[in-house]
Amino acid sequence: MFKKSTLSVLFILLAFSAFSQEKSTKEKENKTEKTTDKKSEAKALENVEVKGKSKKQKTETSGFAVAIIETKEASLRNLTTNELLDRSVGVRVRQNGGIGSNVEYNLNGMSGSTVGIFIDGIEASTYGSSFNLNNIPPAMIERIEVYKGVLPSHLTGDYVGGAINVVLKKDVSKNSLNMAASYGSFNTFQSDFGGTYRDKKSGLSVRGSGFYTYTDNSYETWGRSTTYVNHFGQIFRNYRAKRFNNTYKNIGGRIEAGFTDTKWADQFFIGYNGSDNYTEIPHGITQATPYVGRFNKTRAHALLLNYNKKDFLAKGLALNINAVQSYRNTYLQDTVGLAYNWDGTVREIIFEEERVPLKTSEGGQQGPKIITNTDREITNIRSNLGYTIANGHRLSLNHKYEATKREDQDLLNPARFDLATKSLISKNIISMNYEIETFNRKLRANILGKYTHNKTKQTISEIITSEGINSIVKKDSLSTDYNFGYGATISYNILSNLYLIGSTENSPIMPSDEQMFGAPERNILPNLGLKPEKYINYNLGFRWGPSDFGKHRISLYANLFWRNGYDKIIQQTVDVNDIKEESEADIQVTRYVNLDHTQAKGFEAEIIYIYDNRWNTSFNISKFNNLDKSELDNQGQPNAYYGHQISNEPFFTMNMNTQYSFRNVFQKESILNIYYTIGYVGEYYTVRGQPEWSKTPSQFPQDLGLSYRFPSKKLIASLDIKNAFNAEVYDNFQIQKPGRGIFFKLNYTLNNF
Repeated sequence: MFKKSTLSVLFILLAFSAFSQEKSTKEKENKTEKTTDKKSEAKALENVEVKGKSKKQKTETSGFAVAIIETKEASLRNLTTNELLDRSVGVRVRQNGGIGSNVEYNLNGMSGSTVGIFIDGIEASTYGSSFNLNNIPPAMIERIEVYKGVLPSHLTGDYVGGAINVVLKKDVSKNSLNMAASYGSFNTFQSDFGGTYRDKKSGLSVRGSGFYTYTDNSYETWGRSTTYVNHFGQIFRNYRAKRFNNTYKNIGGRIEAGFTDTKWADQFFIGYNGSDNYTEIPHGITQATPYVGRFNKTRAHALLLNYNKKDFLAKGLALNINAVQSYRNTYLQDTVGLAYNWDGTVREIIFEEERVPLKTSEGGQQGPKIITNTDREITNIRSNLGYTIANGHRLSLNHKYEATKREDQDLLNPARFDLATKSLISKNIISMNYEIETFNRKLRANILGKYTHNKTKQTISEIITSEGINSIVKKDSLSTDYNFGYGATISYNILSNLYLIGSTENSPIMPSDEQMFGAPERNILPNLGLKPEKYINYNLGFRWGPSDFGKHRISLYANLFWRNGYDKIIQQTVDVNDIKEESEADIQVTRYVNLDHTQAKGFEAEIIYIYDNRWNTSFNISKFNNLDKSELDNQGQPNAYYGHQISNEPFFTMNMNTQYSFRNVFQKESILNIYYTIGYVGEYYTVRGQPEWSKTPSQFPQDLGLSYRFPSKKLIASLDIKNAFNAEVYDNFQIQKPGRGIFFKLNYTLNNF
C-alpha cells in the first residue's frame, strides 16, 4: 500500500471540492438526474490515478545500494527476523544451528566488523545477545533496511561493507494493542505483545513491547559433521542423532514514554530496554564433539534517549540525537569433565582391558573447566545536525561516540578476583554529508567524508613471585590511531520508473571488541595483534518499477559490485597442509585473523511480480567470487592458495517467494493466504586448500505456509511448515541446521481502544 505525496493529496481535495461545488449548483434539478450525475462523478473520481512514492521507493531510489524489507505480512506468521533477511537478495544469515544460536551476517561476501547491525540506528551489540536480530520478533519491527556499500548520514560509522538497520515500530497515531503466541516443533514456544497510547491534548505518548521464546532445539542431524566415536577410538560419520544440551530461553521488553508533535520536539522519548538469555552450548566451532553442561547466561539493561526536531532554532535546520547507555553481563560455565557421544552417552575407552568412561583432558567440555563473568558498560551516542541550504541542497554534520568498558573475571578461582582483565575500546567518528537533488529531481547525489579516532586499552594483572614474595603487577597496553574515509552515491532517473544507481567508498575499519578480546561463549579466542582492515568498493546497478500494466505490477533490480579488501578479518579456518587426517579439522575454537588481500566481483538481481494484488511472487539471485589475492603466506613464501575462493563462505544463493490470497473463503470478509518459498545455496568448502571431504553440499530447502484472517480483522491464525521436505541444510563449518518443523501461531489486534 503506497503513501500519497502531498501533491497527490491536494489533487484529491481539489477534485472533491470541484465535485461538491458542481453538486450544489444542480440541487434544484429532479432527483433522477441528480442521482445519475452523482454516479457519473463518483465513477470519474474512481478513475483518477494518484501517483506518489512510498517511503520504500524513495529510499531504494536515493542512490544507495539498499533494499527495504517490509515486515507487516511476515509478522503474522511464525517467521523470525533472521529468516526474513536470509530470503532477501544478497544477504546470507550464517546461523550455527537453531533458534538462539550464534549468528553472523554476510552481505555479498562482506561480514564481521565491516557490516553494521543496527536497531534504530544504534549498534545492536549495545543491547547484547539477549536483544538482537536473533530474537526480536517481526511484530516489533516496522521495516528492515539493508544497505550494501555506502551508508547514509544517520548510520555513518566504522563500516564499509554495508549495514542492516532494523527500524522498530514507533507510530503512536492511534491507541492499539496486539498479542501473538505460537507453538511448534522441537518444543518451541514464542510469544510477543505490543501497545501504544497517546493523549491527544498533551501529546504524551507511551509505547511498549515484549517477547518470550523457549525451545529445546532438539532436531535431528545426520550429516558428515555428526560423529560417533566407539571405545576403540574409531570415528563414524553421518551418524543420525538428536541434538541435546541445546535449550534456549529468552525474554525481553522495551518501554518508552515521551511527547510527539509538540512545538519543541517532533519526537522526544526516554525509555528502558531489558533482556535476559539462557543458552546451552551444544558443541564447539564444528559439530563433531558434543558438549554437556556448557552454558551461558546473558543480561542487559539499557537506558534510551531519542530526540528529533525539524526547523530546530532556524527554518531548514534539523537535529536528531539517539543515545543508549547499556550494562551487559555474560556468565559462562563449563565444569563437566566427561566426554560424550551424540547419542547422549559417555564415551568410553579401553583401559587395562576394561571399558571405562573417557575423561576430558582438562576438566571441561572445551578445555579447562571454567566459570567466568564478563561485564560490559557501553555508551553509544549518535547525533546528526542537518541543514537545507536551498531547495535540493542539504548539508549534514554527524558525530558518533562509542565506548566499551569490559571486565573479565575468573569466578572459579576466587583468589584471582583482583586479577580481572580490564579493556576499553572507544571510537569518535566525525562525518559530513552533502546531498544534492537537481535536474528536475532526476539526479540525486550524496558525498561523504569521515574522520575516525580509535583508542584501545587493556590492563592485565599478574602475580609475580620475587624472593618468595607474591605481588600483583598490572601491565597496560595502549594503542591509538586515526584514519580518513570517503564515499559517494549517485542516482539518475533515466526514464519513468527507471533509475541508474552507483556508489563507491574507500575506508578502513577497526577490529571489534569481540574480534580482539575474544568471546568464550562463542568459542572465539582473543587476538590482540589484529590489524584494521581496509576496503575500496564499487557498486553500479539499476532499479525499474514498480510499473503497472493493468492488473500486473513488475519491479526489477540488478547490481554489479567490485570489492578490494586489505587485511580482511575472517574467522580462521583449518589449512589442509597443517593437518594429517580429516578429524583434525573438527576444531572446537577459532580466532579472527587478517587475510592480506582479497578481491570480490559479482552481481545480484531481483524481480518482483504482483497480479491483481492477490498473487505476489519474487525471485532473487546473488553470485560472486571472493578470492584470496595474497601473494605471500604467513611465512613469506608464495601463497599456494592464490586465486582460491575464501573458505567457509557461501558465494552463490537464490530465493523464490510466492504468495496467493483467496477472499471470502469459509466466511465473508475473510482472507486466506498461502505461501511457498524455495531457497538455494551452492556448494562451498570449509577447509583452506579445498579438500573434497570439506565440501558443504548444495542446499535446497522449501517452506510452506498459510494464514487465515477472520472477518473481524482482529484475529489471524497461521501454519508454517519449514524445510517441508527435510533437506540437509548447513552453515558455518558444516553445522547442520533444523530439518522439517511445523509451527502454529495466533495473532490478536485491538485498535482504537
